[in-house]
Amino acid sequence: MIYEGVLRKMKTEYKSPIQYFLVMENDFIHMNQVLDKHLKISFIKYQCLNCGLDKPIYRQGFCRSCFFEVPQAADWIMKPELSKAHLNQEERDLDYEKRMQLQPHIVYLANSSNVKVGVTRKSQVPTRWIDQGAHEAIAIVETPNRYLAGITEVALKAYVSDKTSWQKMLKNDIEDVDLVAWREKLKNYIPEEAQAYYIATNKETELEFPVLTYPEKVKSLNLIKTPTYTGKLKGIKGQYLIFEDQTVFNIRSNEGLYVGIDIN
Repeated sequence: MIYEGVLRKMKTEYKSPIQYFLVMENDFIHMNQVLDKHLKISFIKYQCLNCGLDKPIYRQGFCRSCFFEVPQAADWIMKPELSKAHLNQEERDLDYEKRMQLQPHIVYLANSSNVKVGVTRKSQVPTRWIDQGAHEAIAIVETPNRYLAGITEVALKAYVSDKTSWQKMLKNDIEDVDLVAWREKLKNYIPEEAQAYYIATNKETELEFPVLTYPEKVKSLNLIKTPTYTGKLKGIKGQYLIFEDQTVFNIRSNEGLYVGIDIN
């Protein structure tokens, strides 16, 4: 069966294993059900996630002009410490920024390739951890807005990484660590403004991904350079499809590409 549509990050359900759904133009693909099947992925055109035009994608699924205009791509998205809605200051769209920034946020530790610190809206737990391919995660701080979470992350980055090695994550080259102990170790470095929001719980979230075989090496598929690719799907982790020939395809970084997918 052939599906067509613009790529957006896969929807997920927190189950064991994680359930993945790729939403297409008029249907969706339950990706867990196509494990061990051959997928032919074909690049058809660009389709900016904002304006919908066939213009080269610049970043985050947006064409260049939209990327520098839409509030969904403003600097505070990637750098929460730049949030200013709590000061009633607009960057691109104050109403949108208030909706997104003035809600509970979680600063967390996740283990995907190594222990890393990150920030997400509370409503995005555990989706954010799934998207990062973390096999375990724990909350450190729950703040009432994005700014406080952002400055907490910046402070903790001096003592723990804020990056994931996607290659190690995909090869499942991981080690189990005591995230509770890590959180205790980092507690004293939380900024004074956020100390009251520290979460003292021993609850870790564990995640299992639908992977039949992990690759020993990984080679990333670039659909612009290779407009048609066929491979047998052997796993899904984070927002990556893992194929039998060690090829991996990052759905998230290819948002805004309109593709055809043939399954057999």
